[in-house]
Amino acid sequence: MNKRNYMNTSVQEPPLDYSFRSIHVTQDLLSEEPRTGLRPVRHAKSGKSMTQSLWLNNNVLTDLRDFNHAVSQLLEHPENLAWIDLSFNDLTSIDPVLTTFFNLSVLYLHGNSIQRLGEVNKLAALPQLRSLTLHGNPIEEEKGYRASRSVEMPQRPL
Repeated sequence: MNKRNYMNTSVQEPPLDYSFRSIHVTQDLLSEEPRTGLRPVRHAKSGKSMTQSLWLNNNVLTDLRDFNHAVSQLLEHPENLAWIDLSFNDLTSIDPVLTTFFNLSVLYLHGNSIQRLGEVNKLAALPQLRSLTLHGNPIEEEKGYRASRSVEMPQRPL
């Protein structure tokens, strides 16, 4: 299967869902079983998942140390990761590792502990980012939060 067909197919795949698993560190993903949904996630011959979505919401992650390693062990094509849900964890910053996923278009970070508005600037490196959630973080209390949030994201043609 060529890369173009893979991307079209994998968009339709259900997410690899590790939500509500009490995960403390990303290495736990390698020993934890993902949740099952209505449709099973397809796997490559290597045993890795053929999806572009990774859900890690409602866990207790405080950082994303070894995130790249874990993702490369779980996904057949980690470079095509398009959707990451990290909502409702204990993240205090936006880890630069997220900016290495250039195809990332959806990033959920709501309900964390991100305090500095400057953290959002890191995400300007993501050319495909279309949806970002940050509500429920302490940065909401910073003056100019709503105005800054849209200005900091790179301008994209409609």
